[in-house]
Amino acid sequence: MPEKKKCIVAFDTSNYTTSIAVCDLDGRVLANLKAPLPVKEGERGLRQSDAVFAHTKNLPSLCDKLAEAIEELEPVAVGVSSTPRCADGSYMPCFLCGVAAAHSFASQNKLKVYETSHQNGHIMAAAHSSGAAEKLMSSNFLAFHVSGGTTEALMVRPHANAVGFDVQLVGKTADINAGQAIDRVGVMLGIPFPCGKELEILASQYKGSVEKRQVCVRDGICSLSGVENIAQKMCTQGAEKAEIAAFVFDFICRTLVKMTQQILEKYGDMPVLYAGGVMSNMLMREELSKHSEAYFSMPEFSSDNAAGVALITQRKLAAEEII
Repeated sequence: MPEKKKCIVAFDTSNYTTSIAVCDLDGRVLANLKAPLPVKEGERGLRQSDAVFAHTKNLPSLCDKLAEAIEELEPVAVGVSSTPRCADGSYMPCFLCGVAAAHSFASQNKLKVYETSHQNGHIMAAAHSSGAAEKLMSSNFLAFHVSGGTTEALMVRPHANAVGFDVQLVGKTADINAGQAIDRVGVMLGIPFPCGKELEILASQYKGSVEKRQVCVRDGICSLSGVENIAQKMCTQGAEKAEIAAFVFDFICRTLVKMTQQILEKYGDMPVLYAGGVMSNMLMREELSKHSEAYFSMPEFSSDNAAGVALITQRKLAAEEII
């Protein structure tokens, strides 16, 4: 009987998606399984108790799909995102679902569990699918994590052996996150949550000029609450939905451009990697690419996923075997 190909299994249970991924020991993603958390119509997110319940419902069916994906494979390690960020005090209950699933799977198969953060998983997944992973992991780079739960700019310093990286916060939002702004405006326009994809389609239909309101960014710290207030005013004044959608993305994009410029002026020129669910937006990618050496993940690796967690685990495992 031929020897089975070895693989790594990883779990990620964010506040938006239940995810399980599989990669081989060469860093190829073999499966990227995801199930969104359901949000009631008109709602703009989930309480942590609801997210935990949703993950508990999603995991059995997703684990059944995992069993099919690894039927001809041999798992040798398990990865999991146990915290939102690699920082003291970083905690969200929803990640405990993934930790429980990871340890259950690992104990059943007598495997070691490697923990990392959801944010580091985003960075690794984005780097992997950007087409420039090895270049990015060979020197410092600036990484944006832009989603419903985070709007941060991070100085990423890869370790000498490229196994992992250290992260320093160099920019952030002072109020709401970019994804929150998009979802709040989308719900206001009658779009089901999460609203990013539908709002992008709506924005692409607008052919007029977008009003350029002044963005607020100081020393890499932005404010985004104003975009929701302006969108509400536009709606009250009878602006068409497509125009409002286009305005929101233009405002957020120009905010990210200004953040990027200020941070690069302070820390020096370097590649910029954009990650997180908001960065799957093609309208913003085109504009951001004009202002820096920008790299983006593929859409399926830009939204929440466990692939980056699997790839971090693969690098850690490879380093241990070398030692």
